[in-house]
Amino acid sequence: MLRAIVRFVVSALVLLVVAWIIPGFHLAGFGSALVAALAISVLGWVVHAILGGHATPQARGVTGFITAAVVIWLAQFFVPGMRVGVIGALLAAFIIGLVDALVPTTLR
Repeated sequence: MLRAIVRFVVSALVLLVVAWIIPGFHLAGFGSALVAALAISVLGWVVHAILGGHATPQARGVTGFITAAVVIWLAQFFVPGMRVGVIGALLAAFIIGLVDALVPTTLR
């Protein structure tokens, strides 16, 4: 349980950094970032359940990248204080993908 909480906090911090760096990606604060991390996780789970493993960011292909950007873009409709443009979602998916590639999953 504690591990899941830590993972959401770290994910929220990554989203805050992404929002600070990327134009077209806005979060109102840490609370919005926490809700965004939860929404992105749930939407990612739904996409994985519907489309299978080929449409996840872990697939490391173009399909996974585009799917991650769409999930990030869709999350704004469920998270108060989050605004994401199409370019912002694409850039955020790229940055988050880099973080996922560089930080081992067991540490997040």
